[in-house]
Amino acid sequence: MDFVKALIPGSILTFVVCAIIGKGGSRGGWLMIERLSIDGHQFYWSWVLFAIATGLAWILFAITPK
Repeated sequence: MDFVKALIPGSILTFVVCAIIGKGGSRGGWLMIERLSIDGHQFYWSWVLFAIATGLAWILFAITPK
């Protein structure tokens, strides 16, 4: 259940960081930020950053007392 909860902060962090770095014209090096288009809406996204951010959020949710 902690993993499912970690998807939301992981995706929000990825969206915000990619928007800031992508607007500056950078590809983020090893983050491989790319511009995606879904149904006419364009945004910046990085699957590498999404995996790292979700993993970090998952660890934080797992170590907090329930």
